[in-house]
Amino acid sequence: MGLNTKWDILEERLLSDNWAMLKTTRLRFQFSDGAVSEQWRETYDRGDGATILPYDPMRRHVLLARQFRWPVAYNYDGDPHLIEAAAGLLDGVAPEQRICEEAQEELGLALTAPEFLFDLYSSPGSITERMHYFAAQYSADEAQQKFGGLRDEGEEIEILDLPLGEALAMIGDGRIRDAKTVILLQYAALHLMPETKT
Repeated sequence: MGLNTKWDILEERLLSDNWAMLKTTRLRFQFSDGAVSEQWRETYDRGDGATILPYDPMRRHVLLARQFRWPVAYNYDGDPHLIEAAAGLLDGVAPEQRICEEAQEELGLALTAPEFLFDLYSSPGSITERMHYFAAQYSADEAQQKFGGLRDEGEEIEILDLPLGEALAMIGDGRIRDAKTVILLQYAALHLMPETKT
């Protein structure tokens, strides 16, 4: 027998509406066996996002960004400059359009037709964000820019043109610690640029 939870919202309070909305909600659940539970749950709603992994199948390279991330610094968790796939919030724009804009701003790439892969919830225990994942091919000639980002948005981004094997090794040794990037690199290794057996 599968889950068949029924729920109602009893009360909702806005806790913060600064960069995103933080709400607390009182819910009433009725579980499959008829038992009822009331719970308070917090949700952080900053909208949905999009992320992309540019890949070069000829050289087996990927293009990533390295930038300062405040939550890492806040946690005093080593180097606060994370290596990541380019990404951004949709802000009311279609995911395909947004990721082309982000690729231009962060990586200096002019993309026209990114390939949609899938969408995933980033942290569904409390964050509403759904991330749309994309990939697109690029060439060595397009990977000449060394820095990206918008200074007026507080961004300073180092662009990294890396062999896929090195990027995968960086997951293992802790240099890549961003979930969306790990997902995209593993997808690339399995589907976009799998090792050929000789």
